[in-house]
Amino acid sequence: MKPSSKGSLSFWSKLLYGSGDWGISSMGMMRAIFYAIYLTDVVRLEPRLASFGALVGILWDAINDPIVGILSDRLHTRWGRRRPFLLWFAIPFGLSFITLWSAPNWESQTALLIYVTLSFMLADTLLTLVAVPLASLTPELTQDYDERTTLTSFRSFFQLTGALAVAIAAPALVDMVLASGGTQQQGFMLVGAIFGGIGAIPLLLIGLFVRERSTPEQTQSIPVRETLQAAWQNIPFRYMVGIHVLNWSALDMIVVIFPYFLLYWVAEGNQLAFIPLFGFELAYESAVFGILMSVCILFIPFWRWLARRRNKQEAYMLGMSFWVLVQLMLFTIQPGQTTYLLTLAALAGIGVSAAYTLPDSMFADVIEWDELRTRRRQEGIFYGTRTLIRKLTGALIIFVTLQLLGSAGYLSPPVGVTQYAQTDSVLRMIRLLVSPFGAAILCGTIILAWLFPLTREKYARIQKLLEQRRAR
Repeated sequence: MKPSSKGSLSFWSKLLYGSGDWGISSMGMMRAIFYAIYLTDVVRLEPRLASFGALVGILWDAINDPIVGILSDRLHTRWGRRRPFLLWFAIPFGLSFITLWSAPNWESQTALLIYVTLSFMLADTLLTLVAVPLASLTPELTQDYDERTTLTSFRSFFQLTGALAVAIAAPALVDMVLASGGTQQQGFMLVGAIFGGIGAIPLLLIGLFVRERSTPEQTQSIPVRETLQAAWQNIPFRYMVGIHVLNWSALDMIVVIFPYFLLYWVAEGNQLAFIPLFGFELAYESAVFGILMSVCILFIPFWRWLARRRNKQEAYMLGMSFWVLVQLMLFTIQPGQTTYLLTLAALAGIGVSAAYTLPDSMFADVIEWDELRTRRRQEGIFYGTRTLIRKLTGALIIFVTLQLLGSAGYLSPPVGVTQYAQTDSVLRMIRLLVSPFGAAILCGTIILAWLFPLTREKYARIQKLLEQRRAR
């Protein structure tokens, strides 16, 4: 894959690069949807105790993401700065997907907590070692304002198809294992083995065939503390930090709490409930997330077109505004209203598509703003911090959600029981987390996008100044 300094990348280059997000998205989506309910209903940890495993993950995230970003900025090999990470860690990353769901059948709650925490930290570290270098390649492959939107659209396609595959296949595979006499945990481990193996292959191929661009600015080095301080002095970066925090907090809150919402509110506690759809009997999670993610994928070209016709900020604000309206409507769903539920899932997919596609494209533009100001290219530290934010919000949302559920009186269903009802206080908390809380967070993204200072015109001026300086 040959990078472009200004022009277009080939279709196959975009396809290969975008495919790297399949495995990363698969792990992220499976962890986001099923990890909380796996801890409470399969591992059978008390919700508030389980939340501390996620809290430790937050602290570990705060250490490893910026470090990997700085290391990838400063690594100099004949293969480049980013490729070695993908070559070395693609396979271990795939294997870690299995260990995340391998908690033993111990009686001690403390021992179980330690085990799942260490498994989480291992998987998170290996995810960082491939995700940060992969994302840091985005601004290196092209500097064209609109071409970056196209490139991130390819990444979004694989992110969403990976998430769609997990959302549909994971419940079906777990049910298949249960039907054959296995356990839920064995089902989760099978899902981890399949998606971990598939997800590692594209990352390895990118490491083998991608080509990086090198500039004199990239060879300069400053101390870590000064690097972090310099990153925070990047004004557009500050806005993007806020957008990413709120964007992914809203998305993760909905994804984490939705299995509880579907099982205990819409299905009224029936673990064997299904929705007939297109001639198939699908689990609630498969049907809802399958429709939502399918609409997400279909609307990627629309958001790319709108961003080109107007600009990225306006397209993003429109998508988030639409999603807020749909989010508020979720509170009106009543038990058994599956048709209404699937309709709102499809409408929510339109806004979620904008949330997946546009922030990464906006984020890539802060690199040139920083290069103009500092005369250095520091993609690794910026994308390391961005990956930190992405995973930090996910872990934080799991922590907060489980704490709130525990405070409301959530109880794990007894072993072998397929019909179990939670109390009214738990159901009320679940509905509040699904709808108004998420909508309020999304409103913050609209405000920050409106204030974001890097418009198409300003970015064009930055590029012109950089070209003049490089020519000298």
